[in-house]
Amino acid sequence: MEEVAKHVAQKLLQINAIKLSPQKPFTWASGILSPIYCDNRLTLNFPKFRTYIANAFKEVLNDYSYDKIAGIATAGIPHGALLADKVEKPYLYVRSKAKGHGRQNMIEGILNENERIIMVEDLISTGMSSLKAVDAIREGGGETDLVLSIFNYGFSAAKEAFEAKNCNFVSLSNYDILLEEAVKIGYLKDSDLDLLKRWKTDPKNWNIN
Repeated sequence: MEEVAKHVAQKLLQINAIKLSPQKPFTWASGILSPIYCDNRLTLNFPKFRTYIANAFKEVLNDYSYDKIAGIATAGIPHGALLADKVEKPYLYVRSKAKGHGRQNMIEGILNENERIIMVEDLISTGMSSLKAVDAIREGGGETDLVLSIFNYGFSAAKEAFEAKNCNFVSLSNYDILLEEAVKIGYLKDSDLDLLKRWKTDPKNWNIN
């Protein structure tokens, strides 16, 4: 998986799905200052890369027994569908909240009692949106203990949240690998590394000074 992690990190930088800007940080909706911006929706514009992602997810699942694939709204939905095609399994997806009309579903698709579901997300930060979807599957009668993602920030809070829910997650690449590859390809200067590493340890209180 190490070579996969490196390749995915490099490609995310090359297609500008991930941008690093330690000196001029981005502001998240939560108000947190961040030196990284990640939009994995851009991967869908690159057929060879999106296929690579689906194949990498498929390799992760070689040792798993499961019944269906579920995408997590919104950016996990297309990648979940691509994976479901690869493994030839039924597919459903989980909304961020129940519809306000019709059947008011949160889960779109057929979920039967005790079916084992693999969840697909594009990005894991704190893990809250992913675990909300995990809860929805479990409350709907399904079983799930694995979330796949393209990338994760490596926050300790996410690891703790997943452990509390007895759920695992596997990401194709992560923040630490990304920094290594960004320096290697000349995207980042060595002098920026300390600043970027400090952000991951305490993003709420991070600043560039």
